[in-house]
Amino acid sequence: MTLAELRAQLDALNLPDDTPVILATDAEGNGYSPLRAVDDALYEAYSAFNGEWYATDQMRAQNPENGWDEAPANTVSAVFLWPTN
Repeated sequence: MTLAELRAQLDALNLPDDTPVILATDAEGNGYSPLRAVDDALYEAYSAFNGEWYATDQMRAQNPENGWDEAPANTVSAVFLWPTN
């Protein structure tokens, strides 16, 4: 799903701005957790179902103490949604 597709689906719901955002913990809906944070970073897809998060160059420069690996050349910018749990 792209950011444009997500925006369109959320807009179509026409929900009030104070509606909580809850994430499923897996594809089968075996648990749920409130959305805690959103950030942009880099994503390397290993398959259609999973991949790896990488810090952007800007994030790495601002937080050198984290020791984040440099992202491979095939990463793409992505939006990451972080659950509470």
